[in-house]
Amino acid sequence: MTLARLPSAVTGWLLATPLALVLGFFLVLPILMIVTVSFWTATEWSYGPDFNLENYVFLLTSPVTLQVYIKTFTYVLLSWFFCLTIGFTVAFFLAFHVRSLVWQVALFLLCTIPFWTSNIIRMISWIPFLGRNGLANSTLIELGLIDAPLEWLLFSDFAVVLAFVHLYTLFMVVPIFNTMMRIDRSLIEAARDAGASGFQILTNVIIPLTKPGIMIGSIFVVTLVMGDFITVRFMSGGNSASVGRVISNEIALLQYPAAAASAVVLLITVLIIIAAMLRAVDIRREL
Repeated sequence: MTLARLPSAVTGWLLATPLALVLGFFLVLPILMIVTVSFWTATEWSYGPDFNLENYVFLLTSPVTLQVYIKTFTYVLLSWFFCLTIGFTVAFFLAFHVRSLVWQVALFLLCTIPFWTSNIIRMISWIPFLGRNGLANSTLIELGLIDAPLEWLLFSDFAVVLAFVHLYTLFMVVPIFNTMMRIDRSLIEAARDAGASGFQILTNVIIPLTKPGIMIGSIFVVTLVMGDFITVRFMSGGNSASVGRVISNEIALLQYPAAAASAVVLLITVLIIIAAMLRAVDIRREL
């Protein structure tokens, strides 16, 4: 019997089964394992299967957890703001000021060049630039703008946010540019014929129609920054912490139950943030 002769409901289930199995094995099963381990008992020298809430109680009542999440949310908000500002500006320029499709493609590919190398290489490249004797400080001293090297350029929250913006701005450019290219240009012409200024066209036509792209890019940036740990470790010089870095340290100390509990709380936090963002903009309806 062929698929064409089967009922449509059965055909749909058969077609969806392979993908469901892949997602179940590589996504759902690991999450279930992490949730299970988060309830295990751990001591200084061992850990084993059990069911207790000690890991969650310690995590949720520790003042360190609150401080780490505040620091992480600070990184998220600052990185999101700058990524959105730069990403929207670049996408707007490519979509509305570059008329030639060839130049649009060429400039868009130019934005992807940094992604031809690994994130770690792109991140570490800022260290000799921002260092005490780096190019930034040397240039500022030669110009007479400062008398001594700026210590806060490297191994600081500024360096962490700068690295995040450098790493993840393209994740904001792509969906916004894709959404802008789908805007009917006749709407802009109609607004201009009605006497709207450029700023009014931007705020009343372009930005509302670009909300799906902004939301998709925001989800990418927020989730990536929330779970990042290597950037915070290198660019802060060990002076700052994030949720991802706390999990990394717990794994390094073989505290797998505590790390699993932290991962579950982080996952729930990210899901709540994404749910709130999707409530603000219904991507399926807007697209």
